[in-house]
Amino acid sequence: MEAINLAGSTVGVLAEDGVILAGEKKTTSKLLDQAKQHEKLFQLDDTMFCAVAGITSDANILINRLRLTAQQHAYSFSEAMPVEQLVTSICDYKQGYTQFGGLRPFGVSFLVAGYDAHHGFQLYHTDPSGNFSGWKGYAIGVNNNTAMQIMRQDWKPGMKLQEALELTAKTLVKTMDTASPTAERLEFGIVYKTAEGQVKFRMLKDTEINKLMADAAPKEGEEGAASSST
Repeated sequence: MEAINLAGSTVGVLAEDGVILAGEKKTTSKLLDQAKQHEKLFQLDDTMFCAVAGITSDANILINRLRLTAQQHAYSFSEAMPVEQLVTSICDYKQGYTQFGGLRPFGVSFLVAGYDAHHGFQLYHTDPSGNFSGWKGYAIGVNNNTAMQIMRQDWKPGMKLQEALELTAKTLVKTMDTASPTAERLEFGIVYKTAEGQVKFRMLKDTEINKLMADAAPKEGEEGAASSST
């Protein structure tokens, strides 16, 4: 659990017309090939993706299993696997590692976001013990209590995707160790519906992330007012 609580801030927010996951990367270098290397967000299939906090090598094993399970279901039934069913399958697997001597639990928590025809857009949190639960907004990693408090105050029913993106950015600004975070340290992903009703997943571009974070960052006047009131 310590590895999870010390991991970069990871936030998920559910909107009426989509779901967002975003995470803070701890490893940043201009030499890193960003097109091939993801630290926080991973696509599972066309309509599902996940964010991780904890031991990355453990996460890689579970992500491969999630992808395989989703593809086996699609091959067998000619339809995408329901989100909750996929989450249940991986949590059953994780729970097995808590029962026997000689095994240790996987040191990683997931936020799983996706869409299916049964329950629409969904957001789930899983922990190393194999427990999972559905949420409107959730945070894992460092300063997760602060992030949860912000989301409890600002999340509201019927929130649209753009509002949810702004809430996600605001939450990360308040929990990261820099006052002006940029795309170099962040990953944002969304599952959303197009105008034609098709559900898609995409990663936000650096320019989109930088604009979101700049808009969410406290302005000089606000910082001065906050400091004078304390």
